[in-house]
Amino acid sequence: MINLHGHYRYFGTYLLLVIALISTLLFAGCDALSGDDEADDADTLYIYSWGDYLDPEVITQFEEETGIHVVLDEYDTNESMYPRVKEGATTYDLICPSDYMIQKMAENDLLQPLDYDRLPNAKKYIGKAFLQQAESYDPGNRYSIPYCWGTVGLMYNKKMVGGDVDSWSVLFDPQYKDEILMQDSARDAFMIPLRLMGDSMNTKDPEELEKARDMLIAQKPLVQAYGVDDIRDKLASGEAALGVIYSGEAIHLLKANPDLGFCAAPKEGTNLWMDGWVIPKTAKHVENAHRFIDFLCRPDIAAKNFEALGYSTPNTAVEDLEADDMDEEEREIAFPDESTYTGQETYQYLGEAVDKLYTKLWLQVKVE
Repeated sequence: MINLHGHYRYFGTYLLLVIALISTLLFAGCDALSGDDEADDADTLYIYSWGDYLDPEVITQFEEETGIHVVLDEYDTNESMYPRVKEGATTYDLICPSDYMIQKMAENDLLQPLDYDRLPNAKKYIGKAFLQQAESYDPGNRYSIPYCWGTVGLMYNKKMVGGDVDSWSVLFDPQYKDEILMQDSARDAFMIPLRLMGDSMNTKDPEELEKARDMLIAQKPLVQAYGVDDIRDKLASGEAALGVIYSGEAIHLLKANPDLGFCAAPKEGTNLWMDGWVIPKTAKHVENAHRFIDFLCRPDIAAKNFEALGYSTPNTAVEDLEADDMDEEEREIAFPDESTYTGQETYQYLGEAVDKLYTKLWLQVKVE
């Protein structure tokens, strides 16, 4: 008689050995796949930036030169970016916030210091004047490298507005009723009456802010619209006489409509804004992040980005590469004399309480 029990016993032993072998191979395969994923991921860079703020050709060139794959997510405001980074919903290696938001992120321990030994192009080509300006929100340039900069200025239609436009006061002139476009932004809107009153655009004084609110409420009957992108479109088509615009958009507008003129810095003073690259504290690809920042600071790459974006660059080598292809008015906007931006204020983070006060007062302007 065949000892079936013995066969079953040995079969069970063999089965266990087979299962163990298969499990070992599966786990080894998983480890190998995991290793491949990690290897692939090691050659990746996760970027979070403003929409249309990097020339796609620049990203492609970086990938081809380095073998590092770039994954790009985009946001439309600093305020929508911040909570996503703070809550850690997604881990990014590189972010491009604005001046005051860089300060806020640093104060809330969300950034890691840069290693300048890995940034030779940044050290060589980013202008000292811009690094000094950046110290107003990033002391010692510890966390950020300036990327794009500009001013909040006045664009006007020379056929609709008489005389030279060099003062914010023109936005309060009744003769331009229903021809004025204002930015739908609390900081940019309040900056204008604050500067007209001689106050800092970074004031925390409730009384000064309330006076600015009252001026904006008094101006409201003159305003055709509060907007963002639509300001550019309306000015280009001649639907309004005056508008508050960012200098980076001015060059494109001048090309679109030769009747337009631009004042980059009204005599009362304006906001000199600056966006910069920072590395979050949670970044997993710190070396790749440094390589990308330094790649962007290379003169040929900075020039390519400038051509695509139109925003002024702090890279001192770009003017020599680009100036010959621009007319005088465009050059003055893109590469203004240092006196245009020297002494101008940059927005600073004013704290949660003042942020809430701005929001409250701006809402009062909008619903009045």
